[in-house]
Amino acid sequence: MRDEPTFVEHVRRDLLDVRWPEPQEIRARARHRSQRRIVVSTVVLALAGVSAVAVAAPRTSPPLVQPAASASPTRHEITTDALLQPTDLPQPVDVQLSESGLRESIRLDQLLTYCRTDQGYPDGAPVSLLSRSQTLVQKNAPRAMTENDGLVTQDLFRLTPDGAAQLLSSLDELTAPCREYRSVGPYQVGEASGTAEAVHRWTVTQRDFAGDGAVLLRHDVSQPRDQQTGKPIGDLPRPTSTAVVRVGDLITVLGVGQTGTEPELRRLAEVAARRMCLAANPPC
Repeated sequence: MRDEPTFVEHVRRDLLDVRWPEPQEIRARARHRSQRRIVVSTVVLALAGVSAVAVAAPRTSPPLVQPAASASPTRHEITTDALLQPTDLPQPVDVQLSESGLRESIRLDQLLTYCRTDQGYPDGAPVSLLSRSQTLVQKNAPRAMTENDGLVTQDLFRLTPDGAAQLLSSLDELTAPCREYRSVGPYQVGEASGTAEAVHRWTVTQRDFAGDGAVLLRHDVSQPRDQQTGKPIGDLPRPTSTAVVRVGDLITVLGVGQTGTEPELRRLAEVAARRMCLAANPPC
């Protein structure tokens, strides 16, 4: 929805009456940070009742092997000092919410998961042993802002050392079925409605710039078009990127808000890798 210029104006007017989410809601968003991607492409990939067809990547990739929890190293809590700190951000942070968990699935991007499962592939999400998530909100953020505006989200997971290394090495296989994925779904802009289509692409754009290994995973969406008329719907969606960094048996997944940039995301990934040393096995 947020990709339609006229529709965005309508949404912004509606947002004037939206209250800031309750803390428990923000914590839930932090634990499942990748769900924010759904906002980018709702108009062309409605998660309820959508039909989607891949136009490339035959179903030949084998299922991903998940790390066995029984092979874990000595378990210990992931403390908050292993996460990004407010001073690591270039702007003041007003709110920091953090939550820990057990055996959380590591989903890098909710739409990527949907792309895989819609085509009959396993979701490819390994299960962590321990996790801690946080959402950093800019100081003095307007109460009517959306969850994507001025936020940094971070999930930090503990796996086995082999499992953490395998997650990074399997990203090409994970994204292979979704390198060119055509989605079809209903849209409504003002009084106009119809069926839209667009092509989603997930690609690894950078590697090995932080920690024991790191990647930038980019999600691009083509210009949404009315399936019947071919008329473009709104502007070309802005690409979004996710940083995945490994240090020892730890994996962190980082994202920035819609105003964030890849250079800033990469800088935060490098800082996060240094912070992760405080909790990694083996120690840095």
